[in-house]
Amino acid sequence: MTQTQREFGHFDYIIVGAGSAGCVLANRLSADPAKRVLVLEAGGCDNWIWFHIPVGYLYAIGNPRADWMFKTEVEAGLNGRALAYPRGKVIGGSSAINAMIYMRGQAADYDRWRQGDLPGWGWHDVLPYFLKMEDHARPINDLHRSGGEWRVDFPRMRWDLLDAVQDAAESIGIPKVEDFNTGDNEGTSYFQVNQKNGRRWSAARGFLKPALNRPNLHLETGVRVERVVMEGRRAVGVLFSKGDERFFARADGEVILSAGAVCSPQLLELSGIGHPEHLRDLGVPVVQALPGVGENFQDHLQLRPIFKVSGVRTMNDDYRKLWKRGLMALDYALFRKGPLTMAPSQLGIFTRSSPDYATPNLQFHIQPLSLDKFGDMPHPFPAFTASVCNLRPASRGSIHARPADPYGAPEIRPNYLSTDEDRRVAVDSIRLARKLASAGPLARFHPEEFRPGAHLNRDDELVAAAGDIGTTIFHPVGTAKMGSDADPMAVLDHRLRVRGVEGLRVVDASAMPSITSGNTNSPTMMIAEKGAEMILGDAKGSV
Repeated sequence: MTQTQREFGHFDYIIVGAGSAGCVLANRLSADPAKRVLVLEAGGCDNWIWFHIPVGYLYAIGNPRADWMFKTEVEAGLNGRALAYPRGKVIGGSSAINAMIYMRGQAADYDRWRQGDLPGWGWHDVLPYFLKMEDHARPINDLHRSGGEWRVDFPRMRWDLLDAVQDAAESIGIPKVEDFNTGDNEGTSYFQVNQKNGRRWSAARGFLKPALNRPNLHLETGVRVERVVMEGRRAVGVLFSKGDERFFARADGEVILSAGAVCSPQLLELSGIGHPEHLRDLGVPVVQALPGVGENFQDHLQLRPIFKVSGVRTMNDDYRKLWKRGLMALDYALFRKGPLTMAPSQLGIFTRSSPDYATPNLQFHIQPLSLDKFGDMPHPFPAFTASVCNLRPASRGSIHARPADPYGAPEIRPNYLSTDEDRRVAVDSIRLARKLASAGPLARFHPEEFRPGAHLNRDDELVAAAGDIGTTIFHPVGTAKMGSDADPMAVLDHRLRVRGVEGLRVVDASAMPSITSGNTNSPTMMIAEKGAEMILGDAKGSV
């Protein structure tokens, strides 16, 4: 650690992290020209073409230029495998490399939060914040609006194969719907995406960059925040390093951690906030004992059944032909259309794994391609993937700073498939994917199961298969959860304030008490939109 320390100045608000939440906060908190706002981002600027072309996720994920290259620990539920755990290493955070799917989740998700003694977090409470930021290309009902910063568009190409999968879903009782974002996402539809005119629309592009011309907003990239500086139990600033120098920036108002569900708990621990045993192992004095820091980790585990097909176009075929790749590039350059505009998943299906669930507990991401993992070449045969995830897993994991390397990559333990319920849902998911593939509308394409393998039929075989083909869908949440006064594991109160500490909040996916039923990027940004209003309101003395 470098020894030189310099004063960096006074700010009203210091935001740690310019990811999805941090970009929203930077925009909203700097709107008042009297408030000085500092944003500290560990990654760099988004000056690389593949941050902007939608299909660039194939080149960004697993690339140290764009991805922090985290890994999980070895997971028992995944049969001893460790997973790559991508996180965006750039302004905009993971919104610069993610699937671009615009998804709010289900009304019941937020009503569950409110019923957990978190006033102001029910569906009808949070919907105005989704609407405030939204810029929908074509508002399709009164639950959407245009004019905000968060662009929502429709896919710019279709596939006959995916249309047939949608027909197959309808034939087994899953209705076609127009919109997944009404509070009830049951059904099948093409995903709406965060794009504009065929280009990715990241949080940096929508919120941060337009605000950077404000003289009261300052962004520093390529920095490492070492800890929040405390005076007693009040956060008064942050200590960070850049190059060979260390700096202290003072917060006259608040420090706001928006480093994401992976890194915000690590920063809390390095600042003396967490479980006393973990802090002792780190050699960090206890400022505030909060045993919930780093616990309650939830993620959506996707299982990726793959089915070979024939007589229909897939991306596997197109990608392997150089002349077709050339046509794709030309189509994109001239018209901003075609496969280069594709999100990783195009068609969605929300349904139940069994009648035991009141709302859909499964999300299918249907892809007209197949590969072993993102970053690999597509398979040398035509196929589609019926990726399916358990939307509300019962398994809980943890994320903590490592005693041997506190400032390095944190220890990520998702604990996938560790409960009987999650294993049962995994088995039912694979069987439902098979039912979908064997439905009449797909018969003309002769689907043949490639993974996990049609020879696997017993429950124990399918549980083992789930461990073999399961992988993250990149939705970490919950590691500094909101909770009531009666919850000993609650890290934050309902206004996102760290319990027992003044001047410190966590505003990102860490705050979710339970995971939302769908992609988590836009819900995280909603939390930031609502959090910014709370911060500004509290500064004015409101309750």
